[in-house]
Amino acid sequence: MLRFLILLCCWLCHIGASVAALRLAPGDTFEWLLEVAFPTLDSVEYFGPGGEHLSTGDHLPFAARPLLHRNFVFPLHLSGAGANTVWLRVASEGTLTIPLRLWQAEAFWQKSNTSHAVLRVYFGMLLALALYNLLLWFSLRDQNYLTYVLFSAGMAVGQLSLNGLGNQFLWANLPGWGNLALAAGFAAAGLFGALFTRDFLQTRCNLPRLDGVVTGLAALFALCMVMSVLAPYRLAAILTSLTGVAFSLVAMFAGLRCWRAGQAGARTFLLAWTLLLIGVAITGLRNLNLLPTTFLSLHALQMGSALEMLLLSFALADRINRLRREQDVAQGEALAAKQQLARTLQRSEASLERRVAQRTEELELANAHLRESERQLQALAHTDTLTGLANRLLFDARLQQSMQQARRNRGRIALLLVDLDHFKTINDGYGRAIGDEVLRCTAERLRASVREVDTVARLGGDEFSIVLTGLGGGADTERMAEKIIAKLCEPMRLLGLPLEISVSIGVAPFSSGDLSPSALMHRADKALQLARRAGPGCYRVFA
Repeated sequence: MLRFLILLCCWLCHIGASVAALRLAPGDTFEWLLEVAFPTLDSVEYFGPGGEHLSTGDHLPFAARPLLHRNFVFPLHLSGAGANTVWLRVASEGTLTIPLRLWQAEAFWQKSNTSHAVLRVYFGMLLALALYNLLLWFSLRDQNYLTYVLFSAGMAVGQLSLNGLGNQFLWANLPGWGNLALAAGFAAAGLFGALFTRDFLQTRCNLPRLDGVVTGLAALFALCMVMSVLAPYRLAAILTSLTGVAFSLVAMFAGLRCWRAGQAGARTFLLAWTLLLIGVAITGLRNLNLLPTTFLSLHALQMGSALEMLLLSFALADRINRLRREQDVAQGEALAAKQQLARTLQRSEASLERRVAQRTEELELANAHLRESERQLQALAHTDTLTGLANRLLFDARLQQSMQQARRNRGRIALLLVDLDHFKTINDGYGRAIGDEVLRCTAERLRASVREVDTVARLGGDEFSIVLTGLGGGADTERMAEKIIAKLCEPMRLLGLPLEISVSIGVAPFSSGDLSPSALMHRADKALQLARRAGPGCYRVFA
């Protein structure tokens, strides 16, 4: 007859001491396994009846455990009939839950195989749903699917830590992370669960006041994630539990409000999150020592999350179907509108063609008038109205362009200022009409004296200017000046009156350098003053 009496004492500072008095009857088995079925305890020290001392806990590497199992298992060697005493000293910054059970080896391993099979199914389902919704996110780029996947990942990390599988298989050599994974994983699940709730129910539009509460809880979950790494573990675990309980009530209330408002998918959402959040609430209350540790309270979160994942996957699938139906309706409406538009276009096609042809003809006429007006405006803007020569605006542009080309090509140009001698006497003596004819005749002779590449302009009054380009040397400039003087000194007959005129020319050559057009004009003007002093019919070159 085996009697197993457990006395728990010393709950100060999250340290528990347990003593078990075991009394064996003749014929009882002497080899047992003692299991502490709560993998998140920080330190578990075992003092056996034969003086054995074993230490383990999630602060130590997994390989340091007496038996390589997800829970803390100690081999119990009993020393014959009578009383045997076993001591356990347990310390943890988190929940100090010490579920003890004494096993025969065969029964223990059978139970372990069964529980591992159930856990493999559970985590396999989590992985399949996460991968499925991740593929949907890659295809649809809908944020709901991404937050669902991240929520599943956080839930998986927390559950792996809670069940001890993470310490056994994933982070066996990282005891520091193994101690933090429980709070950090569930805090991450809460964060992305809140974001999923906000996006799926569209609380920003449908429940604007409640949206602020959901956003605040999401921020609080994010703070819990940071605290699980930087702050004391106990504080982070308590805050995560309290936030989980609060969020469970808020999410259920939001789902209920949206369901009553007739929002699509809200009913499935409410059912899914009710199951999960009931599990969260039970787990949180157990962590706060407000509920006893039973099979239901120990595995409530795992069972609720499994059902919640399936229902939320159905809700997201229903969302896809609803979007497809809305897309089909929109495409149908678009097709009907397109057909109606085609019929309208067919009826008005003939009328439109006539109107387009008429409008095209009107536009062509308008464009012709515009082109002619533009040509006339350009001519007025760049030519002298009396002589037809380039005006001052066009001359300045041509002079600057010729100087730039001379610099690039290392060529030579010359600027000639031509002034009629005693033009005021002719204009005053014979009248303005004769004076205008003298200017026109002078312009024709100047244009005939130079090449087509040269520019002849009237600067104003009886003053003309010439830009000679492509010169070979100074002799070319002087020959051109002599030619112009000879041409203009030939007698002319205007309106029946014989007249003879003479001109003075100032020449300013240019080949290179930083000289500006205004400076070149100044040089030509100085040369013109020298020519005037020399007498009628003379030219001078600026030296």
